[in-house]
Amino acid sequence: MEAMLKVLLLKHTADPEETVAMAAKLCYSPSDIELLKVKIATRDQKKFVEKLMEMGHMSPIEHASFVFAVEGISRACSHQLVRHRLASFSQQSQRYVSEEAGFDYVVPPSIEKDPELKGYFEEAMEMAQKTYNHIVKKLNSKGLKGEEANQDARFVLPNACETKIMITMNARELIHFFSQRCCHRAQWEIRALATEMLKLVKPVAPTIFKKAGPECIKGKCPEGEYNCGKAREIRAFFKAL
Repeated sequence: MEAMLKVLLLKHTADPEETVAMAAKLCYSPSDIELLKVKIATRDQKKFVEKLMEMGHMSPIEHASFVFAVEGISRACSHQLVRHRLASFSQQSQRYVSEEAGFDYVVPPSIEKDPELKGYFEEAMEMAQKTYNHIVKKLNSKGLKGEEANQDARFVLPNACETKIMITMNARELIHFFSQRCCHRAQWEIRALATEMLKLVKPVAPTIFKKAGPECIKGKCPEGEYNCGKAREIRAFFKAL
């Protein structure tokens, strides 16, 4: 079956912008923790957090973290995702979770819209499934059961195979992640994932993520001659999020 992208924001730091404000003000305040906490809780911290972001004082925003649950992405996408090392990941195992009942898969849009290519693609998925099941049964007959069979049979599964993953990132790493993966030059699947994640965190911490997105929404595109040429449309899209 074709997989569909689904992203949930499971947990986040309570009052993330208040937490960030406290971390930043602690650096410069002679007040004790309890008094500082009261002062921050009784005032609107929006302008202060905006000033932090404008100054590029980013270390305080590392104290705000966000936990996502993601399904309907391909293994190809997850391989890109885990390259963001300042994050925590827990991914569904193909060793302990059997795919015998049938694996879901992601179809690239360029293939989805071409009937001939989609036919070839689906045939390849069916063949991978048949091969996987045959290997599992053969290994079972040799006495290899459960993960012992799965761990070897999974070698024939494609990059298109759907996976599920939990992600934890702090706000600073999320901003970096969005700057790279919301870019129009990023691969389409991880770009879609990053955009959905940004949609979820922006209402929770609007000041922190006010200018989050690809680099071109804040200034000149860093891709130079390789830029996509769509900066105006991209700025309008992310401004409307």
